[in-house]
Amino acid sequence: MRSIWNGAISFGLVSIPIKLVNATESHAISFRQIHTEDNGRIRYRKVCEVEDREVSQSEIGKAYEDADGTIVPITDEDLSHLPIPTARTIEIVAFVPADKIDPLQMGSAYYLAASGAPAAKPYTLLREALKRSNKVAIAKFALRGRERLGMLRVVGDAIAMHALLWPDEVRAPEGVAPDVDVTIRDKELDLADALMDTLGEVEMADLHDEYREALEEVIAAKAAGEAPPQAPEPAKGGKVLDLMAALENSVRAARESREPSGEAEVRSLPDRRSTPKETGTKKSTSTAGKTTAKKAPARKSTSKSTSKSTEPAKKSTARSSTAKASTAKSGTGKKTAAKKTAARKRSA
Repeated sequence: MRSIWNGAISFGLVSIPIKLVNATESHAISFRQIHTEDNGRIRYRKVCEVEDREVSQSEIGKAYEDADGTIVPITDEDLSHLPIPTARTIEIVAFVPADKIDPLQMGSAYYLAASGAPAAKPYTLLREALKRSNKVAIAKFALRGRERLGMLRVVGDAIAMHALLWPDEVRAPEGVAPDVDVTIRDKELDLADALMDTLGEVEMADLHDEYREALEEVIAAKAAGEAPPQAPEPAKGGKVLDLMAALENSVRAARESREPSGEAEVRSLPDRRSTPKETGTKKSTSTAGKTTAKKAPARKSTSKSTSKSTEPAKKSTARSSTAKASTAKSGTGKKTAAKKTAARKRSA
């Protein structure tokens, strides 16, 4: 990693030579401005207003413009002789607990790399002292033409520094919170706590920029002369009128998404085949025919379709009645014959 600043950490009477390198990098996709008619690049040229000509970077310097428009040139040599001890030094001024730092103050992050072998031992000493104390170091340093505030902390085996805003650079949150009285019930807080517990924690390494990935797909498709992928239709959400219902649904959805299988619970619907069919259907089963046979004769219907469907039932009813009658006659004959036989035996 290329260093952007060379200096030293001032730790009391201990001086630690270090190099400052960026701890973060941007993966954002940048665009060029073009002329839409011919795709020509749009460039900004640096032109001197006095001579009305374009100037090179080597001809450009710094200056301060006064309120009346007076230009005061400031050279790099002027900046290198600033009467402050932090011009080339990161001066540690205090050690405080990490929770004393307002996250609103935190800005760009840098790694402090030991510069050379002689810096290895004091660098390690500062790192281990920060580890054991569970504190962070507050320091002052000068970078890009201004003095800044920084916070030093341990990251792995390295020391990192976060640029901090000065306390007076952080605005007070006036007029941001709702200006109406709101009552939150205990049950609503309980549901909010349940939702937080259900969502649980996340591995920060698993998070990624989905917008950048989708943008890369669009660029690749257009470069290949293909149609870019279409975004799915967003879900149409109505207005949340019932906060309790919204919280309950959120907890339920979060629990389903957090199941071990990774899929939502699927509940089987009741088997409709076991449901008996309604009366008056065109097809009649044998069971229905038997049930109809046992019941009293169906009433006459004025509908032709109903009379047609009841005709088989009447025929089956008639058949069963005839069968019962014949069975009854045969049974009566058998009883009469049995009585005659018994009478003959007695008379004998």
